[in-house]
Amino acid sequence: MAKHTLSVLVEDVPGVLTRVASLFARRAFNIHSLAVGPTEIEGISRMTVVVDAEGDSLEQVTKQLNKLINVIKIVELLPDTSVQRDHIMVKVRADAATRLQVTQAAELFRASVIDVSTDSLVIEATGNAAKIEALLAVLEPFGIREIVQAGTLAVGRGAKSMSDRALKSLSA
Repeated sequence: MAKHTLSVLVEDVPGVLTRVASLFARRAFNIHSLAVGPTEIEGISRMTVVVDAEGDSLEQVTKQLNKLINVIKIVELLPDTSVQRDHIMVKVRADAATRLQVTQAAELFRASVIDVSTDSLVIEATGNAAKIEALLAVLEPFGIREIVQAGTLAVGRGAKSMSDRALKSLSA
């Protein structure tokens, strides 16, 4: 199955996240990533959902999502026509002997050390999935103690705005 990134504009009301997530669960889709936050338009939130799906089943779920009352617009964001980034924090074992090596490894990936303790470092990184996976592979030999990863964030490239199109359809 292929991963698909859906950008879903919804009304910012209680329960909409539950209804959207439940729809995916009922269809036995595995949600790899889910990020939700307010948009530039008051009262509208954007969900970025990354799921495993085949073409026909993805189309069926999209149609069912469109039937939900609080869903305004759904767009599949393709990798070549969008910018997609993941955000991660990794706690890595790093004593006095390995601290410099871990710090240098983080710098290679333009990651930042955001916390230092006597036996570990917390590293923050943003990038595409391949960059995040490569960073984790480099840090693994030092000993990863904890990983916290936010959902994928994605936006279409170019001047067009998903919110502009949604507002036009709402006012029509």
